[in-house]
Amino acid sequence: MDIAFNQNEDQIKQLLFKLQHKTEVVKLGGGKSRIAKEHEKGKLTARERITYLLDEGTEHLEVGAFAADGMYEEEGGCPSAGVVSVIGYVQGRMCMVVANDATVKAGAWFPMTAKKNLRAQEIAMENRLPIIYLVDSAGVFLPMQNEIFPDKEHFGRQFRNNAKMSAMGIIQVAAIMGSCVAGGAYLPIMSDEAMIVDKTGSIFLAGSYLVRAAIGEVVDNETLGGATTHCEISGVTDNKYDSDQECLDAIKNIFNKIGHFEKAGFDRIEAQKPALDEKELYGVFPADRVKPYDMLDVLKRIVDNSELEEYKKDYGKTLICATARIDGWAVGIIANQRKIVKNKKGEMQMGGVIYSDSADKAARFIMNCNQRRIPLVFVQDVSGFMVGSKAEHGGIIKDGAKMVNAMANSVVPKFTIIVGNSYGAGNYAMCGKAYDPRLIYSWPTAQMAVMSGASAAKTLLQIKVASLKKSGQEITPEAEQQLLQEITAKYNEELSPYYAASRLWVDGVIDPLETRKVISMGIEAANHAPITERFNVGVIQT
Repeated sequence: MDIAFNQNEDQIKQLLFKLQHKTEVVKLGGGKSRIAKEHEKGKLTARERITYLLDEGTEHLEVGAFAADGMYEEEGGCPSAGVVSVIGYVQGRMCMVVANDATVKAGAWFPMTAKKNLRAQEIAMENRLPIIYLVDSAGVFLPMQNEIFPDKEHFGRQFRNNAKMSAMGIIQVAAIMGSCVAGGAYLPIMSDEAMIVDKTGSIFLAGSYLVRAAIGEVVDNETLGGATTHCEISGVTDNKYDSDQECLDAIKNIFNKIGHFEKAGFDRIEAQKPALDEKELYGVFPADRVKPYDMLDVLKRIVDNSELEEYKKDYGKTLICATARIDGWAVGIIANQRKIVKNKKGEMQMGGVIYSDSADKAARFIMNCNQRRIPLVFVQDVSGFMVGSKAEHGGIIKDGAKMVNAMANSVVPKFTIIVGNSYGAGNYAMCGKAYDPRLIYSWPTAQMAVMSGASAAKTLLQIKVASLKKSGQEITPEAEQQLLQEITAKYNEELSPYYAASRLWVDGVIDPLETRKVISMGIEAANHAPITERFNVGVIQT
């Protein structure tokens, strides 16, 4: 291999080392001492519960592992937003599992906790996946109640989703394995089945202290809302169990009797590994976000047998549109070509930029995939749409609108992998979070923002300097340079894939070698939800 390959490999392996370290820290939740305290109570941690519940030796996919990363630091942090959500298999049935992490602020709900729970429910609803809630939460984090309580996408929305999922026929099973208080008490009781662990599980609208303050009644929590109370007196819960393990075994017994589901019918044959070595992804993909490369070198190390059938190969070359298979599943791929290309007129086109011809091609390809019921995979390394008088006169806005329209109205499931740049309207056209991808993950090399760091920093600097001058302040060249460095540092931090993952703009950051798994499990999940909507793009700009 050449020097550039080795340099790319070294840089990406450094990024993967950081990813591995951050993942290990996140998995400790509130830390080893808090884990030990849970064990002293005879309880398993959220992650231990999920491991026990899922079928041994099967694949699983975590959603939102880095949610709230770097946030709420004045409150001591909130790793994984205090909740663990995983797509996995229970008794051979694919499902979504959501478990409160009691080692993080006793499982209290922060604003990002609500957003992550809603994301897990959204995945279950879109894909009609059964959902299991392992409840162990002290309720809303009161100092931030104004950011979590009343709005449409806040805490209460999950109970609305409980009701909607029930009406849709989506199976919901809940286990109360610790505290479950106030509004949070509705989540397990609005599920199809609610079980509780004796002595450690409790559920009530108001705890003993609040009851005493509100109505003067003196009662302990166990009598108020423990397992015996709700299984033998109120009938709120179905059955009680002596340990976490027994309760989780009961969930397994429910799942081994679930009927089979109607399928969407996406095509799958026996999977084949890529013919080219997948590990070469580390070397063929440059860590430097400015360097050009051939996206086909990347795609051929992801798709089965390294085979792609390109659509309009010699037209609109800055976007690759191709059908292929990933882990046996038929897919339609739309990927940004990052090398500089030349059209038939001899005009140079910059890699990573969407031109009129490439947008036009992508729109038609998306329509074809909807016609053929082929799931769409978007591979983003996009700088944006072409600008300038020539592009504007050529109707770039019209062609871009056509692509966005076709993509937004797609009824086949969409999946997005951000491998490099994801800037501005390019993020939108390539199925960013706002366009309902069933799953959206990024590589550690990804950068997401309105524009690149260098362009944004210079623009922000000009605005700042103009503002200072307006208020009568002069700025020296040295101070201006210092200001540029500060702005650049802040903006670069916001470009990070972890910044995006912490806010759930992406579902996670993955090793490039996990790309096939993400797409395969995503399509398998989507296959649970038959397509009932007719593909209709409305008015197409011509």
